[in-house]
Amino acid sequence: MRRVLARAADAIDPLVVERVQVTFALCRTLSELMAWCAAQSPRAHIREIITQDEYTHDVILPFGALFLSFDTT
Repeated sequence: MRRVLARAADAIDPLVVERVQVTFALCRTLSELMAWCAAQSPRAHIREIITQDEYTHDVILPFGALFLSFDTT
C-alpha cells in the first residue's frame, strides 16, 4: 500500500502527523477523500476545493483543531 505523506506547516506534535498519515492512508484521490468524509459520524465537510488543472485539486479539510491541505487527483 502506498503511504500518504504528511508534513506539518508549523510545529506540531509528531503523533498528530502520524495520526493524519494513518487516518488518510487510503485517500489517494479526491473521490476516496470524499468517501472518507461521507463515512464519518458526524459527516466531515470539505472546506474548499481549489482546481489546479483538469487533473489536480487542492482540498482543504478541517481535522479537529487543524486544517489539512490535500493535493489530490
